[in-house]
Amino acid sequence: MCGIAGILESKSQFPAEELRRIALRMADTLRHRGPDDGGVWVDAAAGIALSMRRLAILDLSPAGHQPMQSFSGRYSLVFNGEIYNCEDLRRDLLAENAQISFLGHSDTEVMLAAFECWGVLNSVKRFNGMFAFALWDRRDRTLTLARDRFGEKPLYYYAAPDRFLFASELKALRVHPQFIDEVDRGAVALYLRHNCIPAPYSIYSHTKKLPPASVLTVSANDFNGTTQQYWSLREVAEIGAANPIQCGEDDAVEMLDGLLRDAVKIRMNSDVPLGAFLSGGIDSSAIVALMQAQSGVPIKTFSISSRDKEYDEGADAVRVARHLQTDHTDLCATSQEAIEVIPNLAQMYDEPFADSSQIPTFLVARLARQSVTVSLSGDGGDEIFGGYNRHTWGGALWRNLKPFPLALRKLSAGTITALAPDVWDKLFRTLSPILPKAMRQRMPGYKLHKLASVMGSQDAYEMYYRLASHWNKPTHVVNDALEPDTLLTNFNQVNLENAAEQMMYLDSMTYLPDDILVKVDRATMAVGLESRVPILDHRLAEFAWKLPLSLRIRGREGKWILRQLLHRYVPRELIERPKSGFGIPIDSWLRGPLRAWAEDLLGENRLRREGFFNPKPIRQIWQEHITGRHNWAYLVWDILMFQSWLDESRRLREMPLHTEAGTPHLVAYP
Repeated sequence: MCGIAGILESKSQFPAEELRRIALRMADTLRHRGPDDGGVWVDAAAGIALSMRRLAILDLSPAGHQPMQSFSGRYSLVFNGEIYNCEDLRRDLLAENAQISFLGHSDTEVMLAAFECWGVLNSVKRFNGMFAFALWDRRDRTLTLARDRFGEKPLYYYAAPDRFLFASELKALRVHPQFIDEVDRGAVALYLRHNCIPAPYSIYSHTKKLPPASVLTVSANDFNGTTQQYWSLREVAEIGAANPIQCGEDDAVEMLDGLLRDAVKIRMNSDVPLGAFLSGGIDSSAIVALMQAQSGVPIKTFSISSRDKEYDEGADAVRVARHLQTDHTDLCATSQEAIEVIPNLAQMYDEPFADSSQIPTFLVARLARQSVTVSLSGDGGDEIFGGYNRHTWGGALWRNLKPFPLALRKLSAGTITALAPDVWDKLFRTLSPILPKAMRQRMPGYKLHKLASVMGSQDAYEMYYRLASHWNKPTHVVNDALEPDTLLTNFNQVNLENAAEQMMYLDSMTYLPDDILVKVDRATMAVGLESRVPILDHRLAEFAWKLPLSLRIRGREGKWILRQLLHRYVPRELIERPKSGFGIPIDSWLRGPLRAWAEDLLGENRLRREGFFNPKPIRQIWQEHITGRHNWAYLVWDILMFQSWLDESRRLREMPLHTEAGTPHLVAYP
């Protein structure tokens, strides 16, 4: 795991030594991603500089140092991630080409040999891993960027007429003396809708994110480049749904066990200490169970608990860990510990990002880093196997809503939202002893308000779009903004008959790479921890889409087949309970310890002076929130995270590019 950065210039404007210094400064901003080693490679005549910071996981010797050159000298590579099937690839390469020899056992060296023998596109199709890399082809004078299938590893690029820059994070691009940091107001509108900025957009007008499963090639003479998709989730979903596996339920569970077991096994390959995040939920428990089943010693597991029982999963995790006999560490995080993370979020995420579970994710990452350098997680299970509430009840909800007149649905929604979520929560707690099991939900008030938000939908797709939106009309809030098209606004109906499958596909293409994986990458990399995600092994995704929907969603129960697998390892009573998010009580914090901080960032004069937002709707929801009339915590948090990012970007703009002692942009997270 690393941070990578680089420069390609059509006409080199800097002498070799200055080009090297700039590339090193870019990489130094990523020291948190790679605290163990760093390097730079420059060919000033070609105008190319590659730099990186390394978190050493495989081959800790100098043979794993980057940037790395291929055995023929044709290719130079900087690479962030892990190729889990590198030993299989190494054997294939040695069998096919007797001239190949390897100096070490790093996956970087295997990648370079693969490019030499098979070409770039054929190689990435054979890689099983998470990766973002930049490859300079000395012969063809081309620079190729590539990203893994689901987008676990980030990659930004900036194209100007005379230069092309790339980096793992925006902070590295910003230190280049000719980088233009113009805010894209359309991207701000997208951010308010989704609480993150979806690829290919970034917060800056001239900077893009490379989409997942893509390869971008630019030449030394043409920075416009061509992008190719080497793997298509749409094709996987459509082909799988059209050709489902014909087997019994027990056989399907057995196949899942074998695939997930191998996905876990190859991600346990590490030359440094390894563990896992454990929330006690279905996904993380399955991962830990299969890790422990393949380990001769107790696996180190980590969880965060809270004194607020509405958000606490720590006790669930402890019970699962005790059953599986892992070496478990649970941190009961105080509100103060969580709040102390907030000033670092803007620097950590580099562009506006407002999934508030970023805070507990950072806390559990920091906890794990005290004992391990690699941690496996259960992310991806909801998207691949149908675990979100909208997957399990979305289709049925629309069928039940559709017969009622729109006016009546809107009236019912108003009735629901007349009571604040915390009032609904208290009511459900009072009635809990007499409620059916299916109605004993965690955070019922929030879920009821979410239901109310979609009751005015015209069709099932609009219902999903509303569920995926924070601010429903962001251009009414962002001054002078046109909201760009995304997959959700320019959706060519994927050939999937069931609404639940369509939602799972859209979540896998949008929410997973743009929110979940960004959150995990930045939180773990902030502390120099590598996170690995077995459920996003592409073989597993391809298998899941071949399953009949009834093996993923049965009745109101999502992830059915994953549950059956887990029941082999963990008693049903330890894991079958209402689902809750990895959240924190932002709503009450904003009315309490965070109120003064928020009021400063949301001041009407300040908003008007900065010019990005229309103050009126923001001030309205803020007043309604602090008085308790409504819970607008998520909408307020979106604005607060943008304002925090804006403060951080001003701070960086006012700093010198470098000093005698080095760069002042190095990031250190407490």
